[in-house]
Amino acid sequence: MNPAERYILEQPEPFRAILLHLQSTIEKLFDEVELQYKYKIPFYYFGKRPFCYLNHTKDYVDVGFWNAGYITVHLEHLTSANRKVMKSLRYKSLEEINQTVLEEVLKNAFDVRDKKFY
Repeated sequence: MNPAERYILEQPEPFRAILLHLQSTIEKLFDEVELQYKYKIPFYYFGKRPFCYLNHTKDYVDVGFWNAGYITVHLEHLTSANRKVMKSLRYKSLEEINQTVLEEVLKNAFDVRDKKFY
């Protein structure tokens, strides 16, 4: 088991279930994505480029997007949480996950994954 998978499985409920659902969704949508362990959290990469990360904090799970400034769909669901560049979808329970919004944001982030911030 790689460290990213271990991170997910070691989280307490309900966060483990949320992370497993997010992992399943991402891996179902994108065959070529690779789960790595960077900065002490699970990161998804396409080749050498970061795509998104999964992070459990005290009372929620973030799906953070590297190139969030280029995402154009469901902006009302993304939070910047005092971050300058990254934005995330934030979940406190499995029931909060709107699967359509999640998938559309992931697909939009995939479409803009090669853009750079300069």
